[in-house]
Amino acid sequence: MTQDVEMKEQQQPVQAENSNSVISTGTSTLNQLKEIGNLIETGAYAREVRRISRAIRSTIRLRKELKASVVSSFLNFALIPGSEVHTRLFSYLPKDNEQDMEVDTATSTAQAPAKHPVPELEIYSYLLVLIFLLDQKKYDEAKACSEASIARLKNLNRRTVDILASRLYSFYSLCYEYTGNLAEIRGTLLALHRTATLRRDELGQETLLNLLLRNYLHYNLYDQAEKLRSKAPRFEAHSNQQFCRYLFYLGKIRTIQLEYTDAKESLLQAARKAPVAALGFRVQCTKWAVIVRLLLGEIPERTVFMQRGMEKALRPYFELTNAVRIGDLELFRTVVEKFSSTFSSDRTNNLIVRLRHNVIRTGLRNISISYSRISLADVAKKLRTDSENPVADAEGIVAKAVRDGAIDATLDHANGWMVSKETGDIYSTNEPQIAFNSRIAFCLNMHNEAVRALRFPPDSDKDKETAEKRRQRQQQEQELAKHIAEEDDDDF
Repeated sequence: MTQDVEMKEQQQPVQAENSNSVISTGTSTLNQLKEIGNLIETGAYAREVRRISRAIRSTIRLRKELKASVVSSFLNFALIPGSEVHTRLFSYLPKDNEQDMEVDTATSTAQAPAKHPVPELEIYSYLLVLIFLLDQKKYDEAKACSEASIARLKNLNRRTVDILASRLYSFYSLCYEYTGNLAEIRGTLLALHRTATLRRDELGQETLLNLLLRNYLHYNLYDQAEKLRSKAPRFEAHSNQQFCRYLFYLGKIRTIQLEYTDAKESLLQAARKAPVAALGFRVQCTKWAVIVRLLLGEIPERTVFMQRGMEKALRPYFELTNAVRIGDLELFRTVVEKFSSTFSSDRTNNLIVRLRHNVIRTGLRNISISYSRISLADVAKKLRTDSENPVADAEGIVAKAVRDGAIDATLDHANGWMVSKETGDIYSTNEPQIAFNSRIAFCLNMHNEAVRALRFPPDSDKDKETAEKRRQRQQQEQELAKHIAEEDDDDF
């Protein structure tokens, strides 16, 4: 199963000494859910998507405190008892112990249910039940609930439902991924993406495109993923989280297609843009970025592997990088065998096989620098190639490296030697002049841009910003930045 790039919260059961503390905790959670329900209803009537987004973030914070009794009490509050959706959602919930039934009895009568719930509240009820079932690892019930929610969403075309629908799409795909049936929903996801495109639901398009890319990559269908990505509608990203996931999938596709430079840029950008709390996602991005940089002939800095919280996860890739840097083929094979299970779970085995050629080139480069002339038998011995005819194998390796320009040497076939050319004085060539000229051109270009920027001075007739207005504007910008940062940490 593909490692999930979603953030997973550890389930920590609420411990209590007696039933009274349990009831008080459950009542507090239920009251918060009721406030969230009222917020969604207000946002639906006022058509304010931001309120519904805030309600979803608050729900994610309550995941660890959800119980069957609390969820059932909220359903009694939000939905009409005895209605079709109420009966269906109750059928997915497990029956809890007597203590939880007491919580249900004590809290369900706290407030009368809404007579005519808005569609947004109904979809939120589906989402809440689905989150609870996934956290309880009841995947079969979660799959049935997600199918019912998707069927209900097909009949709704309201912009205030879009953000709830995007979350339901993600959990819908997650249910099938956990049960190993991800290929079954590919047609449904394509139909939903087409519907979202026709309805101009850009957030839904982003989410469904990432889910489809994840679906294809799960089965190594990289060509189909690239065709879908290239033909999908282009628009400005609305969700930073979905944009990070898109960059990660794009980096994986580019890596398989041997476009290492573009892959490196996408993976590093995804790791930078991801929220700090999304540690698992950033670890996956870093692993693939390390492999891509090694394939490009670069050696990642040691600080990359020493990032907080990543040391243990990146240890196999640190030892792999060390083997590539030294150019020791035997050490490379040892590291690959030692961490084969880790590389298999990360699905980077096929990329690590490509690194063997880089290890050989690095070893040959070190040999050519150290020796002016060396026999092919000694080259094979130093490279530690595992072959029946090491001299012939070494001759082929050296010939290919010379042809590719990896080393500056010649082959003496008669004597069986590799003769390295003497390193000339680089200052006798035109390379320093070319480098100096490029730096001068950069400085001149920057000077010209600065002159063009100063050509038109600001309009002095306009009213200048007062100190009080400037202070208010800066305070609003700080509050907006803080709000955006909270969204990034909570929504990933």
